[in-house]
Amino acid sequence: MYTCVCNAIRECELRQAARQHDGCAETVYAKLGKRPNCGHCLDEAEELIAEERAALPQPLEAA
Repeated sequence: MYTCVCNAIRECELRQAARQHDGCAETVYAKLGKRPNCGHCLDEAEELIAEERAALPQPLEAA
């Protein structure tokens, strides 16, 4: 399923990036080489990122 249609970012890609990189949705998008266009996806992206990070055994270290 696509989380961001403008950038063709799939939910699985966003979740994987959330496990590897810290920061907000815009920061995670940047790590994927993208940036928000219309912004409609950002609320959902933030929720997915928070959900994925809450499931991590240890918090991410700031880079």
